[in-house]
Amino acid sequence: MTRVLILCTHNSARSQMAEALTRDAARRLSLDLEVHSAGTEATRVKDDARTVMGEIGLSLDAHTSKTLWDVPDAQNFDYVITVCDSAAEACPVYPGKTNRLHYPFTDPSGGSLERWRAVRDQLRVQFDAFVQSLKDGQPVPATYENSPAVAVA
Repeated sequence: MTRVLILCTHNSARSQMAEALTRDAARRLSLDLEVHSAGTEATRVKDDARTVMGEIGLSLDAHTSKTLWDVPDAQNFDYVITVCDSAAEACPVYPGKTNRLHYPFTDPSGGSLERWRAVRDQLRVQFDAFVQSLKDGQPVPATYENSPAVAVA
């Protein structure tokens, strides 16, 4: 089984949404993935993240904000993906077998629900491509070009 960890600073929005989207993509493609998310700090899962994920039928109700050290076997992942620059800088060193990827996304916090939806949809495209690559045995996307930038207030 392939293990995936998605990291952000507070594990309150982007990483939580990416975790749910990655699990959903794996389920749809019948791919056996173990997916976790964590933050460099734990806070709470933001209500707007719960709202926009619920709009597409994915619940974050059982999700809690956690740090890397709250995740089972925290040093044993096949892929560690950071979704914000701060987490990329604070990410610990992983053993050689771990593939580290950085897919930076705009922080939707403090923005309108339209901004949250735009970030959710960008995450969905990226993590669908990631899971599809794993399913096809192809190299995973090495980067994410956050373009066009989310300009919705």
